[in-house]
Amino acid sequence: MVRHSDHFHGSDLETIEKIYNIKKENIVSFAANVNPLGISPKLKETLSEQIDSIMSYPDREYASLRKKIAEYVNADIEDVIVGNGSTELISLFILIKHPKKALIVGPTYSEYEREVSLGGGCSLYYRLEEEDDFRIDIKSLDNELKSDVDLLVICNPNNPTSSAITRSDMRKILDICKKKGIFVMVDETYVEFTEDVQKITCVPLTRYYNNIVILRGISKFFAAPGLRLGYAVCGNGDLLKEMNQRKNPWTINSLAAIAGEIMFTDEDYISKTRRLISKERDRVCQILKECPNIKVFSPTANFVLIKILKDEVSSMDLFEAAIKKGYLIRDCSTFPFLDNKFIRFCFMKPEQNDALIEVLCSILK
Repeated sequence: MVRHSDHFHGSDLETIEKIYNIKKENIVSFAANVNPLGISPKLKETLSEQIDSIMSYPDREYASLRKKIAEYVNADIEDVIVGNGSTELISLFILIKHPKKALIVGPTYSEYEREVSLGGGCSLYYRLEEEDDFRIDIKSLDNELKSDVDLLVICNPNNPTSSAITRSDMRKILDICKKKGIFVMVDETYVEFTEDVQKITCVPLTRYYNNIVILRGISKFFAAPGLRLGYAVCGNGDLLKEMNQRKNPWTINSLAAIAGEIMFTDEDYISKTRRLISKERDRVCQILKECPNIKVFSPTANFVLIKILKDEVSSMDLFEAAIKKGYLIRDCSTFPFLDNKFIRFCFMKPEQNDALIEVLCSILK
């Protein structure tokens, strides 16, 4: 018997297809947090012209790709490292830093704890409080950063809460960690969806702090999880040197490397995505606030966390109601500190958002 609490993330369409007898092609995934516009039109039009590139090994240094990334994030090319998805870079970073005890800001993505554990370390959680709308309290965080903590892990904006830490507050956190000898790993997977990227991103801080590494990828904003392309920005030259020495060569295939170069320069697509998400984030949240028996936590990313206030309705009830209509949402009961009263879904196209809201609100009335 398959238990819902064990799975059903945004990538579990095959499992859901079997259990609910719904063809995966007919499921609209509000759980994957992927750009609803799909992949870059510029990429669609031009990638096939580069097919001959697979006849040669990629540039071992990925210089052209790293240059495009550096221009995209406004960083120095020497501070950029690429990998087979951000997951490879997380694993590589953990392997090198070998943290004995990590403090993870949560509730959040489970992969961080898994990677620390695989590296032989243990993890504790700094709890974001619901009454604070899951916003970080720097003073209380400082108190939790004990002398035996050697790594702080932050997802910013955070999944699943969609809350974010401003760059000015992150500077305060880095100052605290610098004094205590703590390295900071920041996952910025969703930062490109925020209203003001420059207010949130910590990439400029890598020029002044050597105790931070920032992870990003193309799975969500560029809707290309299958390409497995991730990158990191870090101003610590010694760390990057060791990561490059330890990293297996050619972990990014030639087409993925070329695709990355194309995507990062598709300015029309990037602007269109940000306009769509900004508009739908405001519009959907306004509708949800008028829906009875729910609490909406103000989002900064391309998804929103909701608490169910109706006693007899659980997250599983909403999941079931939605999936029967072909809409996949995220039951958040498996996240640390959350229970069966929380769901998360991302913003899709207007007509899709309206259809999902109608299903959810009909159950909650």
